[in-house]
Amino acid sequence: MYSASSRLLMTAVFALVPTLAFAHTGVSEAHDALHGFVHPIGGLDHVLAMVAVGIFATQLGGRAIWLVPASFILAMMAGGALGMTGIHLPLVETLIAVSVVALGAVICLNVALPVAGAMALVAVAAIFHGFAHGAEMPETMSGLAYGAGFVAATGLLHLAGIALGLAINAIGALSSRIARGAGGAIALAGVAVLIGLLF
Repeated sequence: MYSASSRLLMTAVFALVPTLAFAHTGVSEAHDALHGFVHPIGGLDHVLAMVAVGIFATQLGGRAIWLVPASFILAMMAGGALGMTGIHLPLVETLIAVSVVALGAVICLNVALPVAGAMALVAVAAIFHGFAHGAEMPETMSGLAYGAGFVAATGLLHLAGIALGLAINAIGALSSRIARGAGGAIALAGVAVLIGLLF
Protein backbone atom coordinates (compact mmCIF):
# COMPACT_ATOMS: atom_id res chain seq x y z
CA MET A 1 0.00 0.00 0.00
CA TYR A 2 1.45 3.33 -1.07
CA SER A 3 1.38 6.38 1.17
CA ALA A 4 -0.42 9.53 0.00
CA SER A 5 2.90 11.27 -0.62
CA SER A 6 4.17 8.35 -2.72
CA ARG A 7 1.03 8.36 -4.83
CA LEU A 8 1.31 12.12 -5.24
CA LEU A 9 4.88 11.74 -6.47
CA MET A 10 3.82 9.02 -8.90
CA THR A 11 1.01 11.26 -10.23
CA ALA A 12 3.53 14.05 -10.82
CA VAL A 13 5.94 11.70 -12.59
CA PHE A 14 3.18 10.30 -14.82
CA ALA A 15 2.10 13.86 -15.65
CA LEU A 16 5.63 14.78 -16.71
CA VAL A 17 6.64 11.59 -18.55
CA PRO A 18 4.64 12.26 -21.75
CA THR A 19 6.31 15.62 -22.29
CA LEU A 20 9.75 14.16 -21.65
CA ALA A 21 9.04 11.36 -24.12
CA PHE A 22 7.92 13.77 -26.82
CA ALA A 23 11.07 15.82 -26.31
CA HIS A 24 13.04 12.95 -27.87
CA THR A 25 10.83 12.20 -30.90
CA GLY A 26 11.63 15.26 -32.98
CA VAL A 27 11.77 19.02 -33.08
CA SER A 28 8.11 19.45 -34.04
CA GLU A 29 6.74 17.28 -31.22
CA ALA A 30 9.02 18.95 -28.68
CA HIS A 31 7.91 22.39 -29.89
CA ASP A 32 4.23 21.37 -29.74
CA ALA A 33 4.63 19.99 -26.21
CA LEU A 34 6.39 23.16 -25.11
CA HIS A 35 3.61 25.27 -26.60
CA GLY A 36 1.04 23.19 -24.70
CA PHE A 37 3.09 23.49 -21.52
CA VAL A 38 3.21 27.28 -21.72
CA HIS A 39 -0.52 27.71 -22.37
CA PRO A 40 -1.85 27.12 -18.80
CA ILE A 41 1.03 29.05 -17.24
CA GLY A 42 0.33 32.04 -19.47
CA GLY A 43 -3.21 32.56 -18.19
CA LEU A 44 -3.80 33.94 -14.69
CA ASP A 45 -7.21 32.26 -14.51
CA HIS A 46 -5.67 28.85 -15.24
CA VAL A 47 -2.84 29.34 -12.75
CA LEU A 48 -5.20 30.45 -9.97
CA ALA A 49 -7.58 27.53 -10.52
CA MET A 50 -4.87 24.87 -10.67
CA VAL A 51 -3.03 26.15 -7.61
CA ALA A 52 -6.39 26.40 -5.82
CA VAL A 53 -7.06 22.72 -6.57
CA GLY A 54 -3.81 21.82 -4.79
CA ILE A 55 -4.62 23.98 -1.76
CA PHE A 56 -8.17 22.59 -1.62
CA ALA A 57 -6.82 19.04 -1.75
CA THR A 58 -4.52 19.70 1.22
CA GLN A 59 -7.40 21.22 3.18
CA LEU A 60 -9.33 17.99 2.76
CA GLY A 61 -6.24 15.84 3.42
CA GLY A 62 -5.87 12.07 3.16
CA ARG A 63 -6.67 10.50 -0.21
CA ALA A 64 -7.96 13.85 -1.49
CA ILE A 65 -4.39 15.12 -1.79
CA TRP A 66 -3.87 12.99 -4.88
CA LEU A 67 -7.42 12.08 -5.96
CA VAL A 68 -8.68 15.66 -6.33
CA PRO A 69 -5.81 16.85 -8.60
CA ALA A 70 -5.97 13.58 -10.55
CA SER A 71 -9.68 14.13 -11.14
CA PHE A 72 -8.96 17.63 -12.44
CA ILE A 73 -6.28 16.35 -14.83
CA LEU A 74 -8.46 13.55 -16.24
CA ALA A 75 -11.46 15.83 -16.79
CA MET A 76 -9.19 18.51 -18.28
CA MET A 77 -7.86 15.97 -20.78
CA ALA A 78 -11.43 15.14 -21.82
CA GLY A 79 -12.22 18.85 -22.15
CA GLY A 80 -9.04 19.37 -24.15
CA ALA A 81 -9.96 16.60 -26.57
CA LEU A 82 -13.40 18.17 -26.98
CA GLY A 83 -11.86 21.58 -27.63
CA MET A 84 -9.59 20.15 -30.32
CA THR A 85 -12.61 18.89 -32.30
CA GLY A 86 -13.70 22.43 -33.14
CA ILE A 87 -17.03 22.13 -31.33
CA HIS A 88 -18.25 25.50 -30.05
CA LEU A 89 -18.91 25.76 -26.32
CA PRO A 90 -20.41 29.11 -25.25
CA LEU A 91 -19.20 31.20 -22.31
CA VAL A 92 -16.02 29.17 -21.79
CA GLU A 93 -13.93 32.10 -20.56
CA THR A 94 -16.72 33.23 -18.25
CA LEU A 95 -17.09 29.72 -16.81
CA ILE A 96 -13.34 29.49 -16.29
CA ALA A 97 -13.43 32.70 -14.25
CA VAL A 98 -16.46 31.39 -12.33
CA SER A 99 -14.49 28.22 -11.56
CA VAL A 100 -11.71 30.33 -10.02
CA VAL A 101 -14.26 32.11 -7.83
CA ALA A 102 -15.85 28.80 -6.82
CA LEU A 103 -12.56 27.09 -5.97
CA GLY A 104 -11.37 30.11 -3.99
CA ALA A 105 -14.71 30.21 -2.16
CA VAL A 106 -14.63 26.55 -1.07
CA ILE A 107 -11.13 27.12 0.33
CA CYS A 108 -12.13 30.38 2.02
CA LEU A 109 -15.23 28.81 3.56
CA ASN A 110 -13.29 25.63 4.44
CA VAL A 111 -16.03 23.51 2.85
CA ALA A 112 -15.57 19.92 4.03
CA LEU A 113 -16.80 18.09 0.95
CA PRO A 114 -16.53 14.31 0.76
CA VAL A 115 -13.70 13.25 -1.53
CA ALA A 116 -16.11 12.21 -4.30
CA GLY A 117 -17.86 15.58 -4.12
CA ALA A 118 -14.56 17.44 -4.28
CA MET A 119 -13.47 15.35 -7.26
CA ALA A 120 -16.74 16.13 -9.04
CA LEU A 121 -16.43 19.85 -8.31
CA VAL A 122 -12.91 20.17 -9.70
CA ALA A 123 -13.75 17.91 -12.66
CA VAL A 124 -16.55 20.26 -13.76
CA ALA A 125 -14.14 23.20 -13.57
CA ALA A 126 -11.44 21.24 -15.40
CA ILE A 127 -13.64 20.55 -18.43
CA PHE A 128 -13.79 24.27 -19.24
CA HIS A 129 -10.07 24.81 -18.63
CA GLY A 130 -9.25 21.82 -20.83
CA PHE A 131 -11.66 22.96 -23.53
CA ALA A 132 -9.92 26.34 -23.69
CA HIS A 133 -6.51 24.65 -23.99
CA GLY A 134 -7.73 22.38 -26.78
CA ALA A 135 -9.66 25.05 -28.67
CA GLU A 136 -6.63 27.36 -28.72
CA MET A 137 -4.25 24.75 -30.11
CA PRO A 138 -2.85 25.87 -33.48
CA GLU A 139 -4.03 23.60 -36.32
CA THR A 140 -0.47 22.78 -37.36
CA MET A 141 0.40 21.19 -34.01
CA SER A 142 0.26 17.60 -32.82
CA GLY A 143 -2.70 17.26 -30.47
CA LEU A 144 -1.00 14.51 -28.50
CA ALA A 145 2.22 16.46 -27.92
CA TYR A 146 0.38 19.71 -27.19
CA GLY A 147 -1.95 17.88 -24.77
CA ALA A 148 0.99 16.25 -23.00
CA GLY A 149 2.44 19.72 -22.52
CA PHE A 150 -0.61 21.23 -20.86
CA VAL A 151 -1.11 18.13 -18.71
CA ALA A 152 2.48 18.43 -17.46
CA ALA A 153 2.06 22.14 -16.69
CA THR A 154 -1.19 21.45 -14.86
CA GLY A 155 0.46 18.73 -12.77
CA LEU A 156 3.22 21.12 -11.76
CA LEU A 157 0.72 23.85 -10.84
CA HIS A 158 -1.21 21.34 -8.74
CA LEU A 159 2.03 20.36 -7.02
CA ALA A 160 2.75 24.04 -6.33
CA GLY A 161 -0.69 24.37 -4.74
CA ILE A 162 -0.18 21.22 -2.70
CA ALA A 163 3.23 22.44 -1.53
CA LEU A 164 1.71 25.78 -0.56
CA GLY A 165 -1.15 24.06 1.24
CA LEU A 166 1.19 21.76 3.15
CA ALA A 167 3.39 24.72 4.09
CA ILE A 168 0.34 26.56 5.40
CA ASN A 169 -0.76 23.46 7.34
CA ALA A 170 2.68 23.29 8.95
CA ILE A 171 2.35 26.78 10.41
CA GLY A 172 0.14 25.55 13.22
CA ALA A 173 -2.58 27.50 15.00
CA LEU A 174 -3.02 30.14 12.30
CA SER A 175 -2.95 27.72 9.37
CA SER A 176 -6.72 27.59 8.92
CA ARG A 177 -7.01 31.38 8.81
CA ILE A 178 -4.13 31.70 6.38
CA ALA A 179 -5.59 29.03 4.07
CA ARG A 180 -8.98 30.69 4.19
CA GLY A 181 -7.38 34.05 3.47
CA ALA A 182 -5.60 32.55 0.46
CA GLY A 183 -8.91 31.15 -0.74
CA GLY A 184 -10.54 34.54 -0.34
CA ALA A 185 -7.75 36.18 -2.33
CA ILE A 186 -8.16 33.61 -5.11
CA ALA A 187 -11.94 34.15 -5.18
CA LEU A 188 -11.48 37.94 -5.36
CA ALA A 189 -8.95 37.54 -8.16
CA GLY A 190 -11.49 35.35 -9.95
CA VAL A 191 -14.09 38.10 -9.63
CA ALA A 192 -11.56 40.58 -11.04
CA VAL A 193 -10.96 38.24 -14.01
CA LEU A 194 -14.71 37.82 -14.44
CA ILE A 195 -15.36 41.57 -14.70
CA GLY A 196 -12.26 42.22 -16.81
CA LEU A 197 -9.98 43.89 -14.29
CA LEU A 198 -7.40 41.09 -14.51
CA PHE A 199 -6.42 39.02 -17.51
